Amino acid sequence: MAKDIEFRKPKTKIHLFDVINYIVFVIVALIVLIPLWKIVVDSFNAVGVYQFRFWPNRPTVAGYLTIFSTNKLYRPLLNSFITTIFGTLLGLVLSTLGGYVLTQEEMPFRNGLSYFLLFTMIFSGGLIPEYLVMRQLHLVNNMWILVVKHGMNVYNLVLMRNFFEGIPGSLFEAAKIDGCSPMGIFFKIVLPLSKAALASIGLMFAVTVWNDYSTVQIYINNRDQVNFQYILRVMVMDGDTPTTQYAVSQNTLYYAAIVVAILPFMVLYPFLQKYFVQGVNVGAVKE
Repeated sequence: MAKDIEFRKPKTKIHLFDVINYIVFVIVALIVLIPLWKIVVDSFNAVGVYQFRFWPNRPTVAGYLTIFSTNKLYRPLLNSFITTIFGTLLGLVLSTLGGYVLTQEEMPFRNGLSYFLLFTMIFSGGLIPEYLVMRQLHLVNNMWILVVKHGMNVYNLVLMRNFFEGIPGSLFEAAKIDGCSPMGIFFKIVLPLSKAALASIGLMFAVTVWNDYSTVQIYINNRDQVNFQYILRVMVMDGDTPTTQYAVSQNTLYYAAIVVAILPFMVLYPFLQKYFVQGVNVGAVKE
């Protein structure tokens, strides 16, 4: 009898929604990847003609050799790394401390402070008042303006607050019974449980500071204080390309500079992707 019994695998049903969903995501992925692939290919292509190719027609690394051998690009690239590192650290410190404070139910005027912070997400003082404040802080013609300006982001602070509120309250109660202070709870319990949120929000801060060239364009005139993205913008928009000993076309040099600008996060993001998705989902959805 047992030999006559046939075990059949259940048939998998294909739903129309799943098919449409896969098609849409494939299209979105192609829309994102094709321009990126074009930039990478053109950065290695010695032919400076505007065209789309899957592989370089005349492969060359002269564009990258020009970027890394031009002395006037060293300081802007170093400025970008310095401001991104310190801007990310400052943003994480203020967001985590601010989010943790807003979770303390016994804090006076907690709701009023929350509404005040949310109000700043909708309305701002404007460019001229902001410029006057930055001038009073002696941040005009100073690259540290990128660190200070992006150090506080209310959206990221709200995400951290929601994430902290998702931590079981029994952990806080047990720590209080053991005599742990509020800051002790923050450092010993909250932060170790917030690796996903810290990774995702830290990546947001880093991308914001790294890609900001408009602030440099408005506030900084000193060439020693500008970042790499501003130099890249000047190269592309104004045609101010560095002189080089290598035979390289202008378009090849443009695309090589763009790849250098996006390469750090292309390398970093795959290692933080799972933390990024988990942190945003947990911080954005409150049960």
